[in-house]
Amino acid sequence: MIERFTDGQVASFQRDGFLIVEEGLVSDKALELLRQRYERLFDGEYETGIKPDEVNWVKSRDPEDRTRQICNGWRADNIIAAQVLSARTGRLAAQLMGYRGVRILQDNELWKPPGAKAIGFHQDGSYADYLVPPEMTTCWISLHDTAADAGPIAYVRGSHLWPKSPPIRSQFHAPDDWLAGVRAAAPEGQALEIVPVVVTAGGGSFHHNLIWHGSEPNTNETVARMALVSHMIRVEARFHERNVDLIYSRYRRRGDLSLEESFFPVMWDESGYRTPWLSELPSIDE
Repeated sequence: MIERFTDGQVASFQRDGFLIVEEGLVSDKALELLRQRYERLFDGEYETGIKPDEVNWVKSRDPEDRTRQICNGWRADNIIAAQVLSARTGRLAAQLMGYRGVRILQDNELWKPPGAKAIGFHQDGSYADYLVPPEMTTCWISLHDTAADAGPIAYVRGSHLWPKSPPIRSQFHAPDDWLAGVRAAAPEGQALEIVPVVVTAGGGSFHHNLIWHGSEPNTNETVARMALVSHMIRVEARFHERNVDLIYSRYRRRGDLSLEESFFPVMWDESGYRTPWLSELPSIDE
């Protein structure tokens, strides 16, 4: 299991806007448990009795050719929470971004079966203006071996150095052209070097909030992919005084811009602090 990145890996992240980690982000024990919990979660079985903040695909309601997505499944399932809120993940993200500590903002549970359509290219930071500072870093972990034709996450190398663009809303899920946003944002004459994340189960990637990324359709006839995502923010981040998010600003208390640790727990801090209730989660990191 990876405990710390090398200086070369940190330099690669800063240059490219992402870092691919071929293996070692999740234990074998955790992989099996997480796959089982995904099945239940997407069947609407919530261990804690709490529904995730967003359920963007429901069986028998939504088309089978859509990427299945749940946001903040960690609130619904303690096994998922144990991985999403991992101290190791937080420490590695903080090292890459130069943060003194990180807390969770949001997770994603993604399931892309054969035939599923694309996710449009976008910048995560475009959706963070309700926070101060309006930024994050992301860990994407694959629960299966990935294949280039199965629609894994893909990055445009170096695009985190481009300006921040407005958020993409209407052509996010199953877009007509999954590259439309990044083509429009690219500096004139800029070629797009698209890098898919092809890793073994338990591998994945970290990426900067301004890197352009998305995933093409899954054209592989047999390979599905499940991915678990942790979006992390600086430990000292706060809500913006005026800007709000339709969903996540519900956790903002009146007259208080701080992030409550019941909803945005501290995953890792250089002081050694970690939100106390995280110790109650099951141990899957073996």
